[in-house]
Amino acid sequence: MTARTVLTRTALAALLLALAACGRAGPLEPPPARTAPDGTPEQAQPEEADRPFILDGLIQ
Repeated sequence: MTARTVLTRTALAALLLALAACGRAGPLEPPPARTAPDGTPEQAQPEEADRPFILDGLIQ
């Protein structure tokens, strides 16, 4: 086995381990509730209209 092969396999193993360790295991957590400074829940803000983006055609 040459040094280049060993280096390539070591780099690949390190990359795979790094990618396997990304993120957290378990279910998704909802965002925390928004409250006003006085402790009452804030009113929901109306969402902005969806503006088109130049790359939208690639994902639809």
